[in-house]
Amino acid sequence: MPRKTIREAINEALAQEMERDPNVIIIGEDVAGGEGGSSGVEDAFGGVMGVTKGLLPRFGRTRVIDTPISESAIMGMAAGAAVTGLRPVAELMFADFFGVCFDQIYNQAAKFRYMFGGRARTPLVIRSMIGAGYSAAAQHSQSPHSIFTHVPGLKVVMPSSAYDAKGLLIQAIRDDDPVVFFEHKLLYDLADEVPSEPYAIPFGEANFVREGDDVTIVAFARMVHIAAEAADLLEKEGISVDLIDPRTTSPLDEDSILESVRRTGRLVVVDEGNPRCGLAADIAALAAEHAFHSLKAPIRTVTAPHTPVPFAPNLEAAYIPSAARVAAVVREIMR
Repeated sequence: MPRKTIREAINEALAQEMERDPNVIIIGEDVAGGEGGSSGVEDAFGGVMGVTKGLLPRFGRTRVIDTPISESAIMGMAAGAAVTGLRPVAELMFADFFGVCFDQIYNQAAKFRYMFGGRARTPLVIRSMIGAGYSAAAQHSQSPHSIFTHVPGLKVVMPSSAYDAKGLLIQAIRDDDPVVFFEHKLLYDLADEVPSEPYAIPFGEANFVREGDDVTIVAFARMVHIAAEAADLLEKEGISVDLIDPRTTSPLDEDSILESVRRTGRLVVVDEGNPRCGLAADIAALAAEHAFHSLKAPIRTVTAPHTPVPFAPNLEAAYIPSAARVAAVVREIMR
C-alpha cells in the first residue's frame, strides 16, 4: 500500500470526490491563484499549505474558485451554494479567523436543517488549520475546535493520520450536514499507508491507537502523537496505556471512551485547546458522570494554559502539551 502524507491524502480525497460528483466545488483564498501561470502551466499555490495544488488544471475555475480576502464572503457563499444543491468545500485559511465569519457558520449553516423542519440539506465542508508550533504567534496558532463542537448542527472532525484524513474527508463531503474539518498544521507532512481507492470512515467511531490496562488516555489531532510518545515512555516503566483517538468531537464516541475508563479505572485527557469549557473538561465530566464508580484515581487533564499562544519559540514549546507532561501526570495517578 502506498505511503502518503496528510497533505497528499487530503488532496487525493478532494480530487476523487470531485471526479465522482460534479456538484463538489472548492472555495477559498489562493485555491486558484498565486502562481498566475508564470510557470507556463495554469496552476495555483493551492492555499497557504499547498493542499489543493493541482486541482485547478484538472477541474477549472468554475469548480476551484478563488475568493477575496473575506471570510464572511467565503462562508456566506458556501452556505448558500450548499442549500441550492452544490457540495462546497470551503477553506477557512486559519481557524483563528472564524470570528470574522462565525455568524454564517453558527447562526446560519448549522441551523438550516432544524429551522426548515428537516427539509433543508446543507452539505458544506469547512476545512481549516489549527495548532501551535510554527511560531506564528497568537492570531495564527490557536485550536478553537471546542467552540465549534459546542454548536448544535455542526459535525466536527480532527484527523491525526493520513489514513484517517482521507477517509474522514470523503465522509464529510458526502454528508448532508455542515462539517468542520480541522487539520493540524504540524501534521501535513506526516506519512502513513493510504489506499489509492476512495473509502469513507464513519463519524462517531473512535480509533484505539494502542491497547492497555492501566490508564485510558484520550487525545485529539497532534496530541495523539504526543500521547503515543508518552505511552512509549510509560511502557518502559511497566505502565500500559489504552490510547483513544475519537477522530470526531461531534458526534463523539462516548461508548468507547466510557468502556475503556470502566476497564482501566483511570483517565487522562490531552488537548491542545485551552482548558476552560474545553474538550478535556467535557470528556472529564462525561467520565465523572457515567463511570465514577469505576475510577481508581482522580481524572486528570493536560492542556494548553489559559493564555494566548506565545510567539517566542521557548514559550511556545512550554505552552504546547508535551509527552513528558503527559507521562508525569500518568505517574501521579498511578501512585
